[in-house]
Amino acid sequence: MAKTEIARRGILLVLSSPSGAGKSTITRAMLAAEPALQFSVSVTTRKPRAGETDGQDYHFIDRARFDAMVRDGALLEHAAVFGNFYGTPRAPIEAALTDGHDVILDLDWQGTQQVKEAKPSDVVSVFILPPDRGVLERRLKTRAQDSDDVVRSRMRKSFDEASHWPEYDYIVVNDHLDGSIATVMSILAAERVKRGRLLNLADFVNRLRGG
Repeated sequence: MAKTEIARRGILLVLSSPSGAGKSTITRAMLAAEPALQFSVSVTTRKPRAGETDGQDYHFIDRARFDAMVRDGALLEHAAVFGNFYGTPRAPIEAALTDGHDVILDLDWQGTQQVKEAKPSDVVSVFILPPDRGVLERRLKTRAQDSDDVVRSRMRKSFDEASHWPEYDYIVVNDHLDGSIATVMSILAAERVKRGRLLNLADFVNRLRGG
């Protein structure tokens, strides 16, 4: 029996969390488990860290090019974070959504607000919380990638970030990584069959009725 195809607009799945709560780990796990899920590669003016690859982790660009992208409206969102600038290229996301592909973004609350304003009907937002304060502190301190001053700044920012949970569609407490990944995958699966995203549903139902 042939598979029924109902055209669908793509989903813009946005994951946010206090720094160290696990959104990047969950994002990587979902991309590995879902080949059809695309990752939006951000642009940034910061220098690459050890092990990072241009075009895969970020598009590393200079400030002049970043400013030009902002001026030309080429970024869906952008922000300054710890003295560096980050942004989400608009064109690849718009093309993916139109073609029915789902895109996952790893953003802070400010970026999420901008994306929601730009694409209100496409965004599904998920906020990841740590199980307790101690876990968050340990995760930040064991990263060993940043100076003590940066770690302290990230801690302050993390607590500020956590206050924005009411602005999100879904909340996931990351007390068990596998369970959290499964929960976010379930959110994505449910959103994929939401009536408003199914573009030719009326035609499909009419055919079922013999119309």
